[in-house]
Amino acid sequence: MSFEQLFSSSSTLAMLGWVILVFLPRRWTWLNPISSVFIPLVLSLLYSFLIARYFFSAEGGFDSLANVQHLFNYPAAALAGWVHYLAFDLFVGGVIAKQADEIGLSRLIQAPILLLTFMFGPFGYLAFMLIKTAMLRLKSSAPESEMEMK
Repeated sequence: MSFEQLFSSSSTLAMLGWVILVFLPRRWTWLNPISSVFIPLVLSLLYSFLIARYFFSAEGGFDSLANVQHLFNYPAAALAGWVHYLAFDLFVGGVIAKQADEIGLSRLIQAPILLLTFMFGPFGYLAFMLIKTAMLRLKSSAPESEMEMK
């Protein structure tokens, strides 16, 4: 399979994971591990193969920005980097979704956070952590009588 085909296949697989995570009901418990565990694991296997097979034949490195740019001029390294992003962002999205469900965060609020995570990884994670912290503080500061009514 060519690098372009691997790029397309891994992107499609990750997109399937995000569709499951954002749009499908989490009450179908058998579906949850597909997007948060199985797909990131498959992507991690592809990443590991690419690194083991091609990384040491690429020029560049991680010691300077110029060397990172040089490394990603090598198609296999660029593909590995892309798959790395796909795997970790989807995994983090799965963690966010699980924790958001646990704290009772509405799926309408989760969706934009997950889309931010899909598009901009750490930015979505930061948004979730800020919202989660605010929600937990509000819940812990609610008067006891209000808590008893719920």
